[in-house]
Amino acid sequence: MLGIENEMQKMRVVFNNSMNIDIDSTLFRGELREQEPMSRHTSWKTGGDAEYFYVPADSEDLSVFMSGLPSDMPVTWVGLGSNLLVRDGGLSGVVVSVIGVLNELECINENELKIGAGVTCAKAARFAAKHGLAGIEFLASIPGSIGGALTMNAGAYGGEFWRYVKQVETINKKAERQFYSRDQFEVGYRSVSLAADEWFVGCTLELNISNKEEIEKNIKQILSERAAAQPLGQHSCGSVFRNPEKDHAARLIDSCGLKGKQIGGAVVSEKHANFIINTGDATSLDIETLIEEVQATVFEKHAVKLIPEVRIIGEKRGAQ
Repeated sequence: MLGIENEMQKMRVVFNNSMNIDIDSTLFRGELREQEPMSRHTSWKTGGDAEYFYVPADSEDLSVFMSGLPSDMPVTWVGLGSNLLVRDGGLSGVVVSVIGVLNELECINENELKIGAGVTCAKAARFAAKHGLAGIEFLASIPGSIGGALTMNAGAYGGEFWRYVKQVETINKKAERQFYSRDQFEVGYRSVSLAADEWFVGCTLELNISNKEEIEKNIKQILSERAAAQPLGQHSCGSVFRNPEKDHAARLIDSCGLKGKQIGGAVVSEKHANFIINTGDATSLDIETLIEEVQATVFEKHAVKLIPEVRIIGEKRGAQ
């Protein structure tokens, strides 16, 4: 048995050989659940159980919780789960949910916003528009959180999130907070060089001062185009694959005749070929198998290896 005592935080965490956790829930204010179905926390509505699932009461409570975890305890952060495929065998360790917790959203001067990682992208876009700040209108079309936008350099309709990032705040497994400027990261297409055991808490954006009506008009146009092109109202993760250089994943998939291709309850959307839909009874294995088949078919026909934009995590059911 391994015991960790943290007198400063007045918190007790004890593990046994089965990685069970025994926490005195009176010592912190968040909610700790055991065997939480991740299908409740992903937009695909699939996935096995999280061994433990923690919803902090606030940012301070999050730090208390993180500081008491052993260094070898697996930790996974989730926001809205819109870019996440959790395998059917679930996740070991602790999943930390930040939606509704890291929710800071304010103007800190005439052209800068401070935004918490738990704020939804759509809410951030509307807030910026309300204050006459332009640049992140495209976020209105992304069904994720600011934490996800930071982690993957989210983009759409010609915009990329990190183009506007001035500073970020992170937290690591020791609950240490750190501020970084944009130039301390390597930022690429749907990628950011963040350490494995470090997570974004929030950021400061530097935006362009503009006309509110024009910004709101731009958002409406983006949402109209999205509704016309994407299968909204169905269980998906958004775009499954990154666009190859000078091409589009959807075009390549469509050219292979893969629209409507189905494995179990997972199907390639007839409306947008870079979307995979859970028709209602899909497993994560159905979706992952379909992803692999699409990759193999596109590579065979076009010699292009499609790279998933979605994060695939967890254990396959029955895996040791």
